[in-house]
Amino acid sequence: MSLTDRLKAELLALPRGATALRAAELATLLRFAGGLHLISGRIAVEVEVDSAPLADRIAAEIQTLFGVRAQRGTSPAGGAGRPEHQLVRVVEEGETLARQTGLLDQRRRPVRGLPNRLTTGNPQELAAVWRGAFLAAGTLTEPGRSAALEIACPTSESAMALVGAAGRIGVQTKSREVRGLPRVVVREGDAIARLLERMGAVSTLADWEAQRSAKEVRATANRLVNFDDANLRRSAQAAVAACARVERALEILQGEVPDHLEYAGRLRLDHREASLDELGHYADPPMTKDAVAGRIRRLLAMADKRAGELGVPGTEASLPPELAQLD
Repeated sequence: MSLTDRLKAELLALPRGATALRAAELATLLRFAGGLHLISGRIAVEVEVDSAPLADRIAAEIQTLFGVRAQRGTSPAGGAGRPEHQLVRVVEEGETLARQTGLLDQRRRPVRGLPNRLTTGNPQELAAVWRGAFLAAGTLTEPGRSAALEIACPTSESAMALVGAAGRIGVQTKSREVRGLPRVVVREGDAIARLLERMGAVSTLADWEAQRSAKEVRATANRLVNFDDANLRRSAQAAVAACARVERALEILQGEVPDHLEYAGRLRLDHREASLDELGHYADPPMTKDAVAGRIRRLLAMADKRAGELGVPGTEASLPPELAQLD
């Protein structure tokens, strides 16, 4: 079962709560999953959802809260793998239901957003609005780079109303269009967690946070591994560059080099993959890495000075471009 399906199942299983909260959730469900139709000259309310339990819930709430009997049905499966959808339809008292739930205003005009009484309600009613919107048209993806909680909205006005409702319960959301269709999107992890908490999805929140923590630990570990790999690679490249310069230095000086500097250079060439600290341990007697680095640095400087006097290429002449900047 996907994270979206688990969240919807949990929201459907929550206790129904006060009548005002149930009415706010139902009105939002009708707005985000339904529409108004003209059937035999009468205004009908029709809702299309993706699960039978949700359709049964809508039909039952219409009956309980407004005393209106709803018809149940299904729409046939469509192309491109579109599954069969569940229908809930109210024809005989459709106009009355539309007025009572805010789908129609007092002048029988369709409301493009959400009723003002819903978007300015108390925090519990605003959470109910978000539950209804998610049940109707929401998706939740797993934590990570592409984590998101999204609601597909029927109009830009309804999207802005949903953004406003989220803001009133302390969650920042954004409205945007995807292929011409308005959506409300929450991408920041903490905001998603707050919204799940506000909606009452305790179990889904715990699972989502556990996955989020596990992915953050793995991402941190991967960054550290990559960091270590980069350091090791850079150290190896620096050692290769140093060896190439030492070889060139000894070639330029041709024996005209102090014994202690030549010893350090030979030590570098004899242990090409060793770090400066390891070179110090290989020395006899042992030296610090600063002492080894200092001697090699003076050897290279002496060779470069001599190369300048002779008018020949210095110690960096034989380095490939990608190694020249490392030494």
